[in-house]
Order: sequence, then structure tokens, then C-alpha cells
Amino acid sequence: MIFFDFLALALAAAAAFYLLVALIRPERF
Repeated sequence: MIFFDFLALALAAAAAFYLLVALIRPERF
């Protein structure tokens, strides 16, 4: 299930990036 692992990793990276941007620029959210 390499595709599933890659999908989970990409989802986690996107969530982490979204949280990072939300913490840095709270006025945009």
C-alpha cells in the first residue's frame, strides 16, 4: 500500500502547512 502511505503523508504535510500558515497569519483565516 505504497500509494496509501504516500497519500497519508501528503495529507499530513498539507495539514501541517495549513496550521503553520494559520499560526503565522491568523488574520487570513
